[in-house]
Amino acid sequence: MDFATVKALHIIFVVSWFAGLFYVVRLFIYHVEAQDKDKVEKEILSNQFEIMERRLWWIITTPAMLLTIIFGIWMILLIPDYYINATWMHIKLSFVLLLLIYHFICQKILVSFSRGKFNWTSTKLRLWNEVATLFLVIIVFIVSLKHSMNWIKGTISFFAVALGLMIVIKMYKRFKDKKQKIN
Repeated sequence: MDFATVKALHIIFVVSWFAGLFYVVRLFIYHVEAQDKDKVEKEILSNQFEIMERRLWWIITTPAMLLTIIFGIWMILLIPDYYINATWMHIKLSFVLLLLIYHFICQKILVSFSRGKFNWTSTKLRLWNEVATLFLVIIVFIVSLKHSMNWIKGTISFFAVALGLMIVIKMYKRFKDKKQKIN
């Protein structure tokens, strides 16, 4: 397979992996919130969320993660001198390692929820969901601006995005709390 095809497949599976990570945490949020419903509704919703989470995780998210890694390694093997000696690649791979840790923490949450243990609040899960967004932003910027990136501007931008996401989450929580008080 030529480099362009391997790169295209790598990008496709990166997109699929992130889609799975974003959606599974959204399901976790709804799953936690379902625990506040009456017994019948809670049971119905919890069973449905467990099915959805499990299928998303094992049929889409984890295979996409594995294929992302396989095609990423394949790209490196096709042009090893370029990738192995590139500082930007080392930085990117550091963030990919952190993303893998994020992935397996999500898997731990999935297993915990399937056992009926809900140690995360919906607010903490909303914040957790934004961590994946930050990984996406930083990895895309590293790859896109690999040779021309101003690291000071890049760092400031990264923290600005993080701060912006936190502000939006806080605003949403306040809006949601006010709405619940009205109802």
